[in-house]
Amino acid sequence: MLEGMRSFCQVVEAGGFAAAARKTGVSRAVMNKRVRKLEEALGAQLLRRSTRKVSPTDTGLAFYQRCLAVITEFDAAVGAVGELQENPVGTLRINAPMSFGTLHLGDIIARFMSAYPKLQVEVSLNDRFVDPIEEGFDVSLRISEPAYSTSLVTREITRMQLLLCASPAYLAVHGEPRRPADLAQHRLLYYGYQASGVYWRLSGPDGKPQTVSIEPAMRSNNGEILAAAARGGQGIALLPTFIVGAALQSGELRSLMCDFQPAPLTLCALYPRHQHLSGKVRLFVDFVADAIGDYPYWDLVT
Repeated sequence: MLEGMRSFCQVVEAGGFAAAARKTGVSRAVMNKRVRKLEEALGAQLLRRSTRKVSPTDTGLAFYQRCLAVITEFDAAVGAVGELQENPVGTLRINAPMSFGTLHLGDIIARFMSAYPKLQVEVSLNDRFVDPIEEGFDVSLRISEPAYSTSLVTREITRMQLLLCASPAYLAVHGEPRRPADLAQHRLLYYGYQASGVYWRLSGPDGKPQTVSIEPAMRSNNGEILAAAARGGQGIALLPTFIVGAALQSGELRSLMCDFQPAPLTLCALYPRHQHLSGKVRLFVDFVADAIGDYPYWDLVT
């Protein structure tokens, strides 16, 4: 099936069987046979065929995105076998979000460096989207909704929970909100800079999304600043647990409105697609995933 998946991806990328055949050196008939066999095995039509062009169906497009990940991982596993037997050398360039980097990644990288002392590590922290290819990073860690690209591998590491929280001192003065409409009566601490369209999107017990327009008492592009304001009794913040988990454990903050929470985000590792993935990148991503675990340690305190 892997052979058929590879031919299917090549046809999609080339825009047709003839172009894919010329690019790969495999005959058009063979490529067509492979894709037909793949469609039969899946019981689904992956391509729309006409005399002028070939294009993926909706099902085919979704399958194509998954195929890329499978093929890349397979090729990487084969190509990296030899390299993974030895200690990696050279420089590993890492990009990551600011707060996640300062709060959690530093300790993980220190342990990684102890495990692989021949590696030199360069770390850049910022909260903007970084294209690893354009900016020369070997791997970029992002916290967002997963996005897939033909030029980048996206590996999902773990879910990142967000929640509403405030200090006991604030709640003692202002009361505790029970539903989204109650937030209009509170001081709100907002992550972001936009001048208009400021809102929180929450999901209720029925799973239906609710958009809450807000007028923040404070806004910032740094979650640690907002967490400090919340601990200081300045209002209600919507923040990820990797920032506020320790404050929840200590009692400095309390989680609110547990029936109305935003959708979680995902910690992903993004790195360029190569025919043979560098062993140092694979080792680092695996190391981060193992260090965090299936259930992030910062969520165990919430």
